[in-house]
Amino acid sequence: MSWTLDPYHTSIEFSVRHMMVSTVRGHFTEFSAELEIEPEDLTRSSAKATIKAASIDTRVGPRNDHLRSGDFFEAEKYPELTYQSRRIEALGGDRYRVEGDLTIKDVTKPVVLDVSFLGITKSPQGATVAGFEATGKLNRSDFGLTYNAALEAGGVVIGDEIKITIDAEANLAA
Repeated sequence: MSWTLDPYHTSIEFSVRHMMVSTVRGHFTEFSAELEIEPEDLTRSSAKATIKAASIDTRVGPRNDHLRSGDFFEAEKYPELTYQSRRIEALGGDRYRVEGDLTIKDVTKPVVLDVSFLGITKSPQGATVAGFEATGKLNRSDFGLTYNAALEAGGVVIGDEIKITIDAEANLAA
């Protein structure tokens, strides 16, 4: 069954350690996904998501511009990040492990998402709606996002581990 992401009720967020003592959070504002969801057996489902690199937003304009630059995403040269699921494993209850390939700047690496299926319901307008929550981690250096600076007291300005949080709502295609 084909489903489409509801962009008004979906968020793709990330967090990273800053200067070893705090966390910076951000999100992407432009994305889409091709979803094939089999509600009777979610392990037979699949997802391909596309995120516009230039849509990164950390609520700080100069930082957003830096993240779009050649030091990080090179958004003009590599306008999209993509994720393609390869395998979905049931973990019990409404929990799943989704193995897939994430591509950033033409570098593709495996990334695992821990997904909770929140259920299916009907909207007040009569649409069939499904909900999911997903979390994962990646090493930004694996994707060529290596910009950093050393701190005088030791450590670095930007952590390597990126935490991902996705809250998704999808509508059954008519």
